[in-house]
Amino acid sequence: MYQKHVARVAFILVSVLVCRANPTFQLEDPLKNPGLLHFYNLEYDQALIEFEEQAKSRPDDPAVQNNVAEAIMFQEMLRDGALESELVTGTNPFLRRPKMQIAPADKDRFNASVNRAIRLAGSRLEKNANDIGALYALVVAHGLRSNYLFLVEKAWFDSLREATEARKADDKLLAIDPDLVDAHLAAGMSKYIVGCLPVYLRVLGKLRGFEGDKEEGIRQLEWVAKAGTMDRYDACILLAAIYRREHRPKQAIALLSELVNVFPRNYLFRFEQVQMYSDLGDKRSALQVLAQIENLRRTGASGYANLPQERIQYAKANLLFWYGDLDPALSDLKQVTQKAGELDLSTAVMAWLRLGQVYDLKGDRERAIRAYRETLKTAPRSAPAMEAESYISTPYRRKPTAG
Repeated sequence: MYQKHVARVAFILVSVLVCRANPTFQLEDPLKNPGLLHFYNLEYDQALIEFEEQAKSRPDDPAVQNNVAEAIMFQEMLRDGALESELVTGTNPFLRRPKMQIAPADKDRFNASVNRAIRLAGSRLEKNANDIGALYALVVAHGLRSNYLFLVEKAWFDSLREATEARKADDKLLAIDPDLVDAHLAAGMSKYIVGCLPVYLRVLGKLRGFEGDKEEGIRQLEWVAKAGTMDRYDACILLAAIYRREHRPKQAIALLSELVNVFPRNYLFRFEQVQMYSDLGDKRSALQVLAQIENLRRTGASGYANLPQERIQYAKANLLFWYGDLDPALSDLKQVTQKAGELDLSTAVMAWLRLGQVYDLKGDRERAIRAYRETLKTAPRSAPAMEAESYISTPYRRKPTAG
């Protein structure tokens, strides 16, 4: 889910919202759009095919252009390990990640789609300043551009500027009808994010028009998750990440169970269930979910057939590590790190870090240092690498509280 410090105010995930004041704008059920079904199931290649076909049949619709851009962005985030480490588990702060390396052709496609969405929305607003569909498209387009500037270009203040434009459009939507449920997704997320910032950055956000209030932000997201239509599932995803951050695993598990049922091919939701059961202290349920993932992979279930065995092994090893079952954790981590080069960056770097920590706990200092050095080689500027570097001089020791 999301971002740290100044750029946190930039990361707003938004979807299509309804407006009773504009009868020409119809709320779309995401479960009836094949492209969105593929999108939520992590099938970005198929989603792009659907969205591009929709763009051909609806050339004047800015929402479709936004869908194309969003699929391109999230496809790269999945490859980079950012969806799992940031949007779901929150273990690897974005500001400590290197730039995402998007292919030039994909950059061009992304920028062209966002620019077209803004142009199309602008043309509609010139004719009708209260065109809700066009205003919403601006919220999404500027939000996507903000994400791109932050993740790819690492242009913090340019990203913040785009987030400001997204907020302005969202404020106009809420001014037209403050009771529009789906319209509160972006507003709620913005309030929560700014409310998490240090005081000096909250002041900066306020100067840009961003008000922070964590609890009010959560309440707005809960409203969308319960009563929203198009944005309901986005709100559930965001809330699951927030509940984990706020140490409320029971609430996260309930949302994740619903998401697993609706989008069964999205394996990230099941991996997050493992984390939530672990945080709750329910080791048995966590292992049961891992067994389900392994069974789905072994039987070739859609969405799981190509999931690397080592990815599941890492999740199990990480669980066992926190429960102090060091020998089986070590066995799995050895196998995972042998295939580290074939895994996503987030899993690979965390596997090396955990391996070093296990060796330290077992008193094998020489092997621990070698594992920490591999962590540094795998992702030099990442948070796990910074942590590993500290353990090279000072051995890792388990804190008295569970992780």
